[in-house]
Amino acid sequence: MTNTRRFAVAVLLALSTAACDTADPTTSSAAPSVAVPPTVETFTGTVAAGGKDVKPFNILLTGGTVTLTLTAAGPPPTITMAFSVGTFDGSTCTLIQSVAAQGSTTPQISGTANAGAYCVVVADTGAQTGPVTYAVTVTHY
Repeated sequence: MTNTRRFAVAVLLALSTAACDTADPTTSSAAPSVAVPPTVETFTGTVAAGGKDVKPFNILLTGGTVTLTLTAAGPPPTITMAFSVGTFDGSTCTLIQSVAAQGSTTPQISGTANAGAYCVVVADTGAQTGPVTYAVTVTHY
């Protein structure tokens, strides 16, 4: 066999071996999926005595988790506010869940949500004697 012919046979053997799939079908060589970081939105505002403040937000992932935290409200810093989440149609917030909450680092509302338009509401419970400023953190996937 000539050197040229030996080379051609070696190339053909290499190509045919590379084309064979000998990997174990129970394992995958694909790269692991990358975790998507959550979207974190912070809202601030002021609630007048007897009033409420509504902030819209959008969730892009169906079935993802969502947490809402009233992180601060006052004065006084211990005031209890009505804290709610709802669906938003562009003008109206239709409440899904409401709690009485004080400023905290622990989420007061959490669950799963479908993609769509939502809103967070902070409102007076009747205890306010003047304006109350607040901060809210919404975390969702």
